[in-house]
Amino acid sequence: MKQVYFKHPDKHGPLLEGVLHLPEAAAPRGGAVVCHPHPEYGGSMDVPLVVAIAKGLARAGWAALRFNFRGVGQSQGAYDEGRGEVEDVEAAAAYTRGHDAVRDGPLALVGYSFGAWVALEAAQRTGPVAAVAAVALPLWRMPEGWLHDLDVPKLFVAGDRDTVCPVAELKAWAGGLSGLTEIAILTRADHYLAGREGQVADEVARFLNAHAKPPREGAK
Repeated sequence: MKQVYFKHPDKHGPLLEGVLHLPEAAAPRGGAVVCHPHPEYGGSMDVPLVVAIAKGLARAGWAALRFNFRGVGQSQGAYDEGRGEVEDVEAAAAYTRGHDAVRDGPLALVGYSFGAWVALEAAQRTGPVAAVAAVALPLWRMPEGWLHDLDVPKLFVAGDRDTVCPVAELKAWAGGLSGLTEIAILTRADHYLAGREGQVADEVARFLNAHAKPPREGAK
Protein backbone atom coordinates (compact mmCIF):
# COMPACT_ATOMS: atom_id res chain seq x y z
CA MET A 1 0.00 0.00 0.00
CA LYS A 2 1.38 3.38 -0.99
CA GLN A 3 -0.10 6.85 -0.58
CA VAL A 4 0.05 8.81 -3.84
CA TYR A 5 -0.94 12.22 -5.20
CA PHE A 6 -1.83 13.07 -8.79
CA LYS A 7 -3.52 15.60 -11.07
CA HIS A 8 -5.32 15.45 -14.39
CA PRO A 9 -2.63 15.52 -17.08
CA ASP A 10 -4.62 17.72 -19.50
CA LYS A 11 -6.86 19.90 -17.33
CA HIS A 12 -6.37 22.34 -14.47
CA GLY A 13 -7.98 20.05 -11.94
CA PRO A 14 -7.23 19.69 -8.24
CA LEU A 15 -4.47 17.63 -6.70
CA LEU A 16 -6.00 14.33 -5.59
CA GLU A 17 -4.86 11.85 -2.97
CA GLY A 18 -5.07 8.11 -3.30
CA VAL A 19 -3.75 4.79 -2.08
CA LEU A 20 -2.20 2.36 -4.56
CA HIS A 21 -2.39 -1.36 -3.81
CA LEU A 22 0.02 -3.59 -5.71
CA PRO A 23 0.11 -7.41 -5.82
CA GLU A 24 2.93 -8.90 -3.80
CA ALA A 25 4.01 -11.89 -5.85
CA ALA A 26 4.10 -10.83 -9.50
CA ALA A 27 3.68 -7.98 -11.95
CA PRO A 28 0.07 -6.72 -12.09
CA ARG A 29 -2.21 -8.18 -14.72
CA GLY A 30 -3.69 -4.69 -15.12
CA GLY A 31 -4.84 -1.58 -13.30
CA ALA A 32 -8.15 -0.78 -11.62
CA VAL A 33 -9.46 2.56 -10.36
CA VAL A 34 -11.86 2.23 -7.43
CA CYS A 35 -14.37 5.07 -6.86
CA HIS A 36 -16.03 5.80 -3.52
CA PRO A 37 -19.63 6.69 -2.56
CA HIS A 38 -21.18 10.17 -2.41
CA PRO A 39 -18.87 12.77 -0.84
CA GLU A 40 -21.76 14.60 0.84
CA TYR A 41 -22.91 11.47 2.68
CA GLY A 42 -19.64 10.36 4.21
CA GLY A 43 -18.15 8.73 1.14
CA SER A 44 -14.38 8.46 0.93
CA MET A 45 -11.68 6.07 -0.23
CA ASP A 46 -11.61 4.67 3.34
CA VAL A 47 -15.17 3.29 3.26
CA PRO A 48 -14.78 -0.41 4.20
CA LEU A 49 -16.27 -1.72 0.95
CA VAL A 50 -13.93 0.44 -1.16
CA VAL A 51 -10.92 -0.73 0.85
CA ALA A 52 -12.03 -4.36 0.57
CA ILE A 53 -12.39 -4.11 -3.21
CA ALA A 54 -8.94 -2.55 -3.62
CA LYS A 55 -7.28 -5.14 -1.38
CA GLY A 56 -9.17 -7.98 -3.05
CA LEU A 57 -8.08 -6.84 -6.48
CA ALA A 58 -4.45 -6.63 -5.34
CA ARG A 59 -4.68 -10.20 -4.03
CA ALA A 60 -6.11 -11.23 -7.41
CA GLY A 61 -3.13 -9.71 -9.23
CA TRP A 62 -4.30 -6.17 -10.00
CA ALA A 63 -2.81 -2.77 -9.24
CA ALA A 64 -5.76 -1.05 -7.57
CA LEU A 65 -5.94 2.70 -6.96
CA ARG A 66 -8.58 3.94 -4.53
CA PHE A 67 -8.69 7.70 -4.27
CA ASN A 68 -10.61 10.63 -2.81
CA PHE A 69 -12.75 12.74 -5.10
CA ARG A 70 -12.16 16.51 -5.03
CA GLY A 71 -12.95 18.05 -1.66
CA VAL A 72 -12.65 14.77 0.26
CA GLY A 73 -9.81 14.08 2.70
CA GLN A 74 -6.61 15.66 1.40
CA SER A 75 -7.89 16.02 -2.16
CA GLN A 76 -8.14 19.65 -3.21
CA GLY A 77 -11.23 21.32 -4.62
CA ALA A 78 -14.92 20.97 -3.78
CA TYR A 79 -17.81 18.67 -4.63
CA ASP A 80 -18.99 19.30 -8.21
CA GLU A 81 -22.24 17.29 -8.48
CA GLY A 82 -20.58 14.59 -10.57
CA ARG A 83 -19.15 16.77 -13.32
CA GLY A 84 -15.73 17.35 -11.83
CA GLU A 85 -15.74 13.91 -10.26
CA VAL A 86 -15.78 12.34 -13.74
CA GLU A 87 -12.63 14.33 -14.49
CA ASP A 88 -11.19 13.01 -11.23
CA VAL A 89 -11.69 9.46 -12.52
CA GLU A 90 -9.96 10.46 -15.75
CA ALA A 91 -7.04 11.75 -13.66
CA ALA A 92 -6.90 8.54 -11.64
CA ALA A 93 -7.04 6.46 -14.82
CA ALA A 94 -4.19 8.42 -16.36
CA TYR A 95 -2.10 8.00 -13.22
CA THR A 96 -2.77 4.26 -13.11
CA ARG A 97 -2.02 3.80 -16.82
CA GLY A 98 1.25 5.67 -16.36
CA HIS A 99 2.53 3.34 -13.66
CA ASP A 100 5.43 1.27 -14.99
CA ALA A 101 3.88 -1.99 -13.83
CA VAL A 102 0.54 -1.30 -15.52
CA ARG A 103 1.45 0.52 -18.72
CA ASP A 104 0.73 -2.31 -21.18
CA GLY A 105 -2.11 -3.98 -19.28
CA PRO A 106 -5.88 -3.45 -19.25
CA LEU A 107 -7.51 -0.69 -17.23
CA ALA A 108 -10.78 -1.28 -15.37
CA LEU A 109 -13.05 1.13 -13.52
CA VAL A 110 -14.87 0.07 -10.36
CA GLY A 111 -17.29 2.09 -8.26
CA TYR A 112 -19.68 1.84 -5.33
CA SER A 113 -23.00 3.77 -5.25
CA PHE A 114 -22.28 7.35 -6.45
CA GLY A 115 -18.85 6.04 -7.42
CA ALA A 116 -20.47 3.40 -9.63
CA TRP A 117 -22.37 6.06 -11.55
CA VAL A 118 -19.24 8.22 -11.93
CA ALA A 119 -17.16 5.23 -13.05
CA LEU A 120 -19.69 4.32 -15.74
CA GLU A 121 -19.97 7.92 -16.87
CA ALA A 122 -16.17 8.18 -17.07
CA ALA A 123 -15.93 4.90 -19.00
CA GLN A 124 -17.65 6.62 -21.91
CA ARG A 125 -14.89 9.24 -22.03
CA THR A 126 -11.77 7.52 -20.66
CA GLY A 127 -10.57 5.03 -23.24
CA PRO A 128 -9.65 2.40 -23.71
CA VAL A 129 -11.42 0.91 -20.69
CA ALA A 130 -11.32 -2.88 -20.52
CA ALA A 131 -14.23 -3.42 -18.10
CA VAL A 132 -16.43 -1.66 -15.56
CA ALA A 133 -17.81 -3.03 -12.28
CA ALA A 134 -20.66 -1.05 -10.70
CA VAL A 135 -21.71 -1.89 -7.14
CA ALA A 136 -25.10 -0.66 -5.86
CA LEU A 137 -25.63 1.71 -8.78
CA PRO A 138 -28.17 4.47 -7.93
CA LEU A 139 -30.66 3.87 -10.71
CA TRP A 140 -32.44 7.20 -10.30
CA ARG A 141 -29.40 8.97 -11.77
CA MET A 142 -29.76 7.38 -15.21
CA PRO A 143 -31.00 9.51 -18.13
CA GLU A 144 -32.83 7.76 -20.94
CA GLY A 145 -30.49 5.91 -23.28
CA TRP A 146 -27.57 6.16 -20.88
CA LEU A 147 -24.73 3.68 -21.59
CA HIS A 148 -26.47 2.03 -24.52
CA ASP A 149 -23.36 2.59 -26.66
CA LEU A 150 -20.80 1.53 -24.03
CA ASP A 151 -19.67 -1.76 -25.52
CA VAL A 152 -17.30 -2.99 -22.81
CA PRO A 153 -17.81 -5.83 -20.31
CA LYS A 154 -19.97 -4.58 -17.43
CA LEU A 155 -20.67 -6.12 -14.03
CA PHE A 156 -23.48 -4.90 -11.78
CA VAL A 157 -23.55 -6.01 -8.13
CA ALA A 158 -26.55 -5.33 -5.90
CA GLY A 159 -28.21 -6.57 -2.75
CA ASP A 160 -31.72 -7.97 -3.01
CA ARG A 161 -32.87 -5.48 -0.34
CA ASP A 162 -31.31 -2.41 -1.96
CA THR A 163 -33.95 0.31 -2.41
CA VAL A 164 -31.49 2.57 -4.27
CA CYS A 165 -30.72 -0.14 -6.82
CA PRO A 166 -33.86 -2.32 -6.92
CA VAL A 167 -33.04 -5.69 -8.44
CA ALA A 168 -36.07 -5.85 -10.77
CA GLU A 169 -35.30 -2.39 -12.18
CA LEU A 170 -31.62 -3.20 -12.54
CA LYS A 171 -32.33 -6.38 -14.50
CA ALA A 172 -34.87 -4.67 -16.77
CA TRP A 173 -32.50 -1.80 -17.56
CA ALA A 174 -29.22 -3.74 -17.83
CA GLY A 175 -30.84 -6.25 -20.17
CA GLY A 176 -30.95 -3.58 -22.87
CA LEU A 177 -27.28 -2.64 -22.73
CA SER A 178 -24.78 -3.53 -25.44
CA GLY A 179 -21.84 -5.82 -24.90
CA LEU A 180 -21.25 -8.44 -22.24
CA THR A 181 -23.27 -7.65 -19.10
CA GLU A 182 -23.39 -9.64 -15.87
CA ILE A 183 -25.52 -9.09 -12.77
CA ALA A 184 -24.58 -10.50 -9.37
CA ILE A 185 -27.27 -10.39 -6.67
CA LEU A 186 -26.40 -10.78 -2.99
CA THR A 187 -29.21 -12.17 -0.86
CA ARG A 188 -30.19 -10.51 2.42
CA ALA A 189 -28.11 -7.43 1.58
CA ASP A 190 -29.11 -3.76 1.34
CA HIS A 191 -27.41 -0.73 -0.22
CA TYR A 192 -24.64 -0.64 2.39
CA LEU A 193 -23.60 -4.29 1.92
CA ALA A 194 -22.29 -4.38 5.49
CA GLY A 195 -20.57 -7.65 6.25
CA ARG A 196 -20.52 -8.61 2.59
CA GLU A 197 -17.43 -6.66 1.60
CA GLY A 198 -15.33 -9.75 0.91
CA GLN A 199 -18.02 -11.29 -1.26
CA VAL A 200 -18.34 -8.12 -3.33
CA ALA A 201 -14.57 -7.92 -3.73
CA ASP A 202 -14.46 -11.53 -4.89
CA GLU A 203 -17.19 -10.92 -7.49
CA VAL A 204 -15.35 -7.89 -8.88
CA ALA A 205 -12.01 -9.69 -9.02
CA ARG A 206 -13.57 -12.74 -10.69
CA PHE A 207 -15.20 -10.60 -13.34
CA LEU A 208 -12.12 -8.53 -14.13
CA ASN A 209 -9.90 -11.62 -14.31
CA ALA A 210 -12.33 -13.22 -16.74
CA HIS A 211 -13.23 -10.29 -18.97
CA ALA A 212 -10.81 -7.34 -18.72
CA LYS A 213 -8.45 -7.77 -21.65
CA PRO A 214 -5.41 -5.71 -22.69
CA PRO A 215 -6.08 -2.77 -25.05
CA ARG A 216 -4.94 -4.67 -28.15
CA GLU A 217 -7.55 -7.36 -27.49
CA GLY A 218 -10.51 -5.16 -26.68
CA ALA A 219 -11.72 -1.67 -27.38
CA LYS A 220 -13.80 0.88 -25.61
